[in-house]
Amino acid sequence: MWSLNVLPFSSFSSMDIHSSFLKAITAPSSQAWLVVSAVCILASGLIWCCKLLLLPTDNHNTQKGALQAPSENHSSQTLDSASDDNCASRNMFYRPLTQSGHSQLPVDPYLNAVQKQVAAIEDTRAKQPYDAFLVLDVEATCLQGAGFEWPNEIIEWPVCLMKWKDKSSKGKASQLVVVDEFRSFVKPTWRPQLSQFCTELTGITQTQVNSAPTFPKVLKSFARFLSQNGLIDPKNGRPLLRFCWCSDGPFDIRDFVVKQCFLSKIPMPVWLRGDVLDVRKVVSAWSASQTMQENYEAKTRSASGSRLRSLNIPLQLRALGLSAFEGRQHSGIDDTRNIARIITELARRSIRLEPNTPINPNRRWQWMGKPGEVLEFCLI
Repeated sequence: MWSLNVLPFSSFSSMDIHSSFLKAITAPSSQAWLVVSAVCILASGLIWCCKLLLLPTDNHNTQKGALQAPSENHSSQTLDSASDDNCASRNMFYRPLTQSGHSQLPVDPYLNAVQKQVAAIEDTRAKQPYDAFLVLDVEATCLQGAGFEWPNEIIEWPVCLMKWKDKSSKGKASQLVVVDEFRSFVKPTWRPQLSQFCTELTGITQTQVNSAPTFPKVLKSFARFLSQNGLIDPKNGRPLLRFCWCSDGPFDIRDFVVKQCFLSKIPMPVWLRGDVLDVRKVVSAWSASQTMQENYEAKTRSASGSRLRSLNIPLQLRALGLSAFEGRQHSGIDDTRNIARIITELARRSIRLEPNTPINPNRRWQWMGKPGEVLEFCLI
């Protein structure tokens, strides 16, 4: 190992060296001056090292990625003096850092206000979980005085397909429009002859149903309609979009469709299964809430305002401030179109549209025997 012996300043005077330089530095006053100079040099070096560490150069900044340089607009500007450069450097250093380690640029108050206004407008639209809606209002065979326990057969299958016009990437929307329609009369098979009461109520004639296809054939035609509109897979009938069935009350699918599938001895298609959006329930609840709000603001409370009234289609239209019923009531296609008008208004009012009524495809009635068999003695 090499060793270095440092001689004291006094040892230089004992050497056989007569240089004036050595004599100068060995003087006591010169030794003190050298110590002070060394301390100053070390302090200056430490200060420059700190500056290099705290304010890295462009090359060092690229390697480490610790701080983000000012934006192009800021870097393109010419500063008036060196003091401005120092201020800019200090401002950059003291900006708050993001999670990625980059400094945040100052927020423009005006731009921030505009963004808040845009966000407020966006938030007024409800987040809608479904992409399409199938509005259905069937007409079925009926007898005067018979209720929903009767084995009704569907004689009209009308559907309005509705889709969003303005759905955002976040799922918010408020503009719902009818994009297509399907309508077919249906030939009854258990009781082919329509009652006079049924014809007067629905406007459907015996001639119309006699020439119509049976229910299984109508469903096949309707499945092609759904496939052409991109709602189901034509091979297996599986949904390709999130769509929801809508009706005025729960009766159309919960009662009439389940009965008809039993009478036709067919299972309910997979695209018909699932819960239903009962539009009447939504409008009735909304109307009741409006009445309660008005009573609260007037500091009064009526008994009728606390009960949930069931509103038919004309009353729903009136409650929402829409024009009167268009067409003939109890005509399947006209009922369906007016329900679509109601749903459009609900969407415009930012009401979330989703199923609210469960459906049991395996529901049974007392008159049901084997598939397709009606126990007529149970109808008495």
